[in-house]
Amino acid sequence: MTSRGPEKMTELTIGVDISKRRLDAACYTSGRQERFANDAAGLKALRRWIGPGRLVARLVYEATGRYHAGLEAAFAGWPLVKVNPLRARRFAEACGTRAKTDAVDARMLARMGAQLALPPDPPASPGARELQALQTARAGLVGDRIALIQRADQARLPLLRRLAARALRLVEAQLAEVEAAIAARIAADRALARRQEILLSIPCVGQHLSATLVVEMPELGAASAKEIAALAGVAPLTRQSGQWTGKARISGGRGDLRRALYMPALNAIRYHPDMRRLYERLTAAGKPAKVAIVAVMRKLLVLANALVAQDRLWEPRPA
Repeated sequence: MTSRGPEKMTELTIGVDISKRRLDAACYTSGRQERFANDAAGLKALRRWIGPGRLVARLVYEATGRYHAGLEAAFAGWPLVKVNPLRARRFAEACGTRAKTDAVDARMLARMGAQLALPPDPPASPGARELQALQTARAGLVGDRIALIQRADQARLPLLRRLAARALRLVEAQLAEVEAAIAARIAADRALARRQEILLSIPCVGQHLSATLVVEMPELGAASAKEIAALAGVAPLTRQSGQWTGKARISGGRGDLRRALYMPALNAIRYHPDMRRLYERLTAAGKPAKVAIVAVMRKLLVLANALVAQDRLWEPRPA
């Protein structure tokens, strides 16, 4: 029989596996499991099944893009713990669980939350949830735009090229509308507007990256440089066992943020002297170009974290 650990009966840990159409829930303390629809009625039923929120120590779920938004809204004010899917999978493997079903995943999320005593995430305000929803929509539209550009390039029939071009214009209009809504919400919040002002003062950080940092990384300025790099997935992880040492690799983290950092890092290598020196030093030492680019991405992020923590704009070093 699996040990339940030190968790008290009055401090329940609930794991919820989220998919497009359903929610699989498991209670670590009692071992109960149930399945619900991922809609308004299903979320209400899930709340009834869990019971009083004051008895819940944590409700653990994986980041699943737009599919977890409903759960976050329905359980606003509860002790929510959003975990990286890769971290959850590694925990399951460490426990010897190779099967992967929705019910198994819910049990493992509950077990992970209880045994690691995962702390609840800071509560998100309604405005923060709206910004996150807009940012998720933006990422989807960017993906649609890339797919339509590729479709237009590959189309041979004039009709198909016209249809792809028409759809692309619609997606670009929607993308502009979403980006304007993100900018307006940030501008309306004094703290977020100040944070974006600081980020925009950094050379090679533009509107897209600054907005992505504001929305995707609320920890900016409140965490250490090491923690921030790990959250973004730009901290190389050491791989060593006995006499064997493998190549350090980046893993996990927030993919949208990492992608948003890539192009600014390339621009920084061209136009920012400190970033260019870092890149050239690493490549001269034999590091692959992509490793050096990730190092520049990390340096940009660490710089942003330090400036936000100090509440000051970037200034060039005296000559």
